[in-house]
Amino acid sequence: MDDDFDIPAAEDFQDDFPDENPVLKVGEEKEIGNQGLKKKLIKEGQGWDTPDNGDEVEVHYTGTLLNGTQFDSSRDRGTPFKFKLGQGQVIKGWDLGIKTMKKGENAIFTIPAELAYGETGSPPTIPPSATLQFDVELLSWSSVKDICKDGGIVKKVLTEGEKWENPKDLDEVLVKYEARLEDGSVVSQSEGVEFVVRDGYFCPALEKAVRTMKKKEKVLLTVKPQYGFGEKGRPASGQEVAVPPNAILLITLELLSWKIVTEVTPDKKVIKKILKEGEGYEKPNDGTVAKVKLIGKLQDGTIFLKKGHNEEEEPFEFKTDNDEVIEGLDRAVMTMKKGEEALVTIDPEYAFGSSESQQELAVVPPGSTVHYEVELVSFVKDKESWDMDNGEKIVAAGKKKEEGNALFKAGKYARASKRYEKAAKFIEYDSPFAEEEKKQARTLKVSCNLNNAACKLKLKSYKEAEKLCTKVLEIESQNVKALYRRAQAYINLVDFDLAELDIKKALEIDPNNRDVKLEYKVLKEKVKEYNKKDAKFFGNIFAKMSKSDPADSSKGKDEAEPMNVDSKA
Repeated sequence: MDDDFDIPAAEDFQDDFPDENPVLKVGEEKEIGNQGLKKKLIKEGQGWDTPDNGDEVEVHYTGTLLNGTQFDSSRDRGTPFKFKLGQGQVIKGWDLGIKTMKKGENAIFTIPAELAYGETGSPPTIPPSATLQFDVELLSWSSVKDICKDGGIVKKVLTEGEKWENPKDLDEVLVKYEARLEDGSVVSQSEGVEFVVRDGYFCPALEKAVRTMKKKEKVLLTVKPQYGFGEKGRPASGQEVAVPPNAILLITLELLSWKIVTEVTPDKKVIKKILKEGEGYEKPNDGTVAKVKLIGKLQDGTIFLKKGHNEEEEPFEFKTDNDEVIEGLDRAVMTMKKGEEALVTIDPEYAFGSSESQQELAVVPPGSTVHYEVELVSFVKDKESWDMDNGEKIVAAGKKKEEGNALFKAGKYARASKRYEKAAKFIEYDSPFAEEEKKQARTLKVSCNLNNAACKLKLKSYKEAEKLCTKVLEIESQNVKALYRRAQAYINLVDFDLAELDIKKALEIDPNNRDVKLEYKVLKEKVKEYNKKDAKFFGNIFAKMSKSDPADSSKGKDEAEPMNVDSKA
């Protein structure tokens, strides 16, 4: 269809092109595209999906001339007509029109001669330059896709799948398949085999095809040698017969189910595999009270922890993001839904680290990767800001700030930072607050952002620290702590001029501040050190340039001397 008209130059572009897939009410007629093809809706179809080029469609139709003379009808023959859409197997008006239909839809297409049989017609039934009308009902279609866009794997959908998701790299899929040669010989089959998508199975085509499939979808793959076993083929093995060199394979593949595997942490050190999907869409947030069933195992299968699995035992309860369980488990549970069951694999960094840990049923050795079977039985989320009145927001912000202070004192700067951020969010928008509430909110904002800046400095996130201090100074331009911490950030960002401005301003406000004075000394030392490195760097460059320039060898010592002097200046 894209070949039917050229996109005009920018200056000629108009936005009044006829719609190529118009929305019609029953009885309404509209033009499709800009070549005179018209469509009148007789009966609405089902759903929203429409066939695409390459799909095998099945229709009933009746064709008439404009005077009402019927020249063809599949209905009269009692057999639906099947063809591949967009492959030139039918007149162009059909390829363009049927592409706009939904399953079960009935429409009348008025097709000009240019999109039908042209000036010659189709004697004896269709006269020259005849405009035709077709009453078409789209009974069904089979999706046919060129997966790799090179004809190497053509997928024909035999049974539609459920929902819309497709498996990803880390997911574990369970498939049923049968692979045959073109002569019908079975070369491999399985009623159920599980594999990780990115690892593939049997031949490259399975991995590529399964990525495009939905749960319960069944397809027929036509696989060229480059996605099968190539020029070498495959020798017979066990019950499976040999695949000859350069063989085309016909593979019936059904995606029975799959387990979604996700990376909980960006560094891929906490991995979660869903064993049973949960309910709804809500997940725990920071401060949620979660109830779980747990089994903790070492890599050799040794169980070191079991909670909530005995009938008389209540599920294990803990508060998220509160240091009550190891970090990897904490983070994984916050990605789960109610009723979800998952297997979580946790590297030592997010588990028990390099220390030995005595658990309920066994010792976890130093540096152990651990596995948890987790079921999230229920959870009660920490109240979100939009569910609070103004007073509650101020109280919640104060509470989060105190939690942050405790974590900061314990040296847990990243977690403290999160507390301060959440506290600040509770009171970020204070326009509806009463005057007294605004004063309280302002004090909390200043305190939380300052403390968070201190965390960011500890975490070496200097740009973030600078932004937080700037926020404080927008509220209190004379805040010495904000100027002091922003100067520290600037020093580490090697922005010495801005650091000096902040330090001088802080000393104007509080001339006797010991910390600011010490930071001024640090700044001066850094500037000296930087200048020395700078001089040495350029001195080396100039020395190399002098050695590499043949013209320098003809100069006297007195002429060469100023170069070294300038480089030290």
